[in-house]
Amino acid sequence: MVSSSSQKKSYHSMLASKLNKLSIPSSDDQDFDFSDVFGPQSSTSSSPPSNSTNRSSFDQPQVIHNRSHSFIGPSPRFTLSKSLPFHSTRPVPESEPESEPESEAEGENLEEGCGKGGDLVAKIGPGDFEILRLVGKGSFGKVFQVRKKDRAGEEFGDGILAMKVMRKDTIIKNNHVDYMNAERNILTKVVHPFIVPLRYSFQTKSKLYLILDFINGGHLFYHLYRQRIFSEDQALLYTAEIVSAVSHLHNRGIVHRDLKPENILMDADGHVMLTDFGLAKEIDESSRSNSMCGTTEYMAPEILLSKGHNKDADWWSVGILLYEMLNGKPPYTHANRKKLQERIIKEKMKLPPHLTTDAHSLLKGLLQKDPTKRLGSGPRGGDEIKGHKWFRTVNWKKLEAKELIPKFKPDVSGRDCTANFDSCWTAMPADDSPAPTPTAGAHFHGYTYIAPNPWLSSEQAEE
Repeated sequence: MVSSSSQKKSYHSMLASKLNKLSIPSSDDQDFDFSDVFGPQSSTSSSPPSNSTNRSSFDQPQVIHNRSHSFIGPSPRFTLSKSLPFHSTRPVPESEPESEPESEAEGENLEEGCGKGGDLVAKIGPGDFEILRLVGKGSFGKVFQVRKKDRAGEEFGDGILAMKVMRKDTIIKNNHVDYMNAERNILTKVVHPFIVPLRYSFQTKSKLYLILDFINGGHLFYHLYRQRIFSEDQALLYTAEIVSAVSHLHNRGIVHRDLKPENILMDADGHVMLTDFGLAKEIDESSRSNSMCGTTEYMAPEILLSKGHNKDADWWSVGILLYEMLNGKPPYTHANRKKLQERIIKEKMKLPPHLTTDAHSLLKGLLQKDPTKRLGSGPRGGDEIKGHKWFRTVNWKKLEAKELIPKFKPDVSGRDCTANFDSCWTAMPADDSPAPTPTAGAHFHGYTYIAPNPWLSSEQAEE
């Protein structure tokens, strides 16, 4: 016992000496709403490239250049409505008295993780990762590119990973404890080639940490912003991979609820991967959720009408995604949130004339305002969408084996390359700054998780 106590004190002293060198950000940083987590601020973004040539909307559709609710995408486009947070019956105070930032070393609360077979393995914490670069920032915390430090018997390739750090005080203040726990729990249950895998999760007294694969090709939003629109061939492969991932989630009773280009990453080979499960929820086949959540441009009419929603809402979002990829902007846009919602609920969709008949057919099926008539709402679910004639050339087994080669590959110089992430983040200091410790401490019990092996076998380990 004495030996264990002295080791703990020594470990805390080591962490304290390192954390004393961290810089604390100024208090005038603008906070974001829950749905803006890790999204860029309009005031710090660079202006979009100008287009001096006038072309018809047929050849070059209007492109949205900024959106205030982007995840870790490029410089924001013009400001539309923000994402809608979950409705809470408990009022959230507008301000809190300032509390003294606590050193992570003093507030250490590292749990032992469960490995394969439920066996306890060594503790893991912030000290096991070397921070390399900031790639995103928001009101709950930051996203870093990190390198895992060597540990006997463990290998993770070159150890380049992504570390999502979330402040407990902000999570508790906004009444989003259940959603943060749900994100961690869902990620431990999901294994799919087009979903970013979770490697570790752990906590200290003031923060939550999720360690995921670092996908170095950047966000789909980043590339769509630069290419303006995708060809049907290019969009077909991305959509097929997204449909495959969403079908996998639905088969496991999970609804994503925030599908958008900012939440889709691209790997070095050009394949897309879903990320950010902060709004995801496990819903039974016969159940519906009444939460008002998501990003307005991608929200299904039944969510906006508070009629209750299920997995069908994801298929609407897939339709909006496809429309944006092929036309440069979502079908419904407006700077005023209320008017935007009215358009989504009432306005008839205008199909881009330059698309093929099969693309028109798929968009009409996915963007049915009545969820019971929407493509994918029937008993076959995602298989109904996979069988649509627009996907006739897709071999789904080869697709999920990543044997279908994307025509576009992002410009990547190495595993640690961050060239496809916006410089408004990567140029900032990469500091995991101290944060206040919440007074209530039992919100995140059992948060620690360690993947059973480096390649995330289908046999998952959980606490």
